[in-house]
Amino acid sequence: MNRKLIALDLALVALLAWAGYGLRQMWLAAKARERAEFQRKIGPVPVAPLTPLAGAQAVVPAKYKNIADKNLLFKDRNSDVQVDPPPPPPPEPPMPALPLFHGQMNIGDGPTAFMSVTATSPYEPIHPGETIGQFKLLSVNEKEIELEWHGKKVKKSVDEMLDNSTAAAPQQQADAGVGRPVNAPPVSDQPKVVEGPKDEGQHFDNFGTASCQPGDTTPDGAVKNGYRKIHRQTPFGNICMWEKVGGQ
Repeated sequence: MNRKLIALDLALVALLAWAGYGLRQMWLAAKARERAEFQRKIGPVPVAPLTPLAGAQAVVPAKYKNIADKNLLFKDRNSDVQVDPPPPPPPEPPMPALPLFHGQMNIGDGPTAFMSVTATSPYEPIHPGETIGQFKLLSVNEKEIELEWHGKKVKKSVDEMLDNSTAAAPQQQADAGVGRPVNAPPVSDQPKVVEGPKDEGQHFDNFGTASCQPGDTTPDGAVKNGYRKIHRQTPFGNICMWEKVGGQ
């Protein structure tokens, strides 16, 4: 019995010795692998080239139109803004009557036109660039006058803008019967003919000249009572007058 126990003990001792040897060999092998890993040189790993990312698309508001059109809380909502057209420009006011021209002069500093707004208003000297009423004088010469009104240029001849109302007023009053008595005989339609320079109301200056009376229909160059009827162009316009003939 004792021999069997001794043999069993010896067998167990041998088994433990074999197991310890095996564990040591495994430990030594692990240490050897660890030293080998630490001593091994690792080369760089090749990296594939990077491909560029696709560019971001621009935001287009039209893609989000349905979000505004299909709003459940506002079924009648419309994303198309209705822009009211601008109101039409106001109509341009009618052009007023042109100012009247009474004459012009030039004493070296440029032309000066004598003009008035109406036939009853006093005339005033106007230089190019100055205004008369609603008009601006652009240029003036012996034949034409150029004005400007609201950016528009108006060109007229001197004859068209002359003030002829002084000679026409008495005739217009006679035609209309202004101041005619109720029981007075009818006035003839023919204009009154002034008989030369010696009619009543004619006034002569120291030079022996006098202005023609309104209604004087005597032709130019006619001689009556020692005076000749002429027209002269002055800085103040075309003037009709009678002057002595031959120093009478």
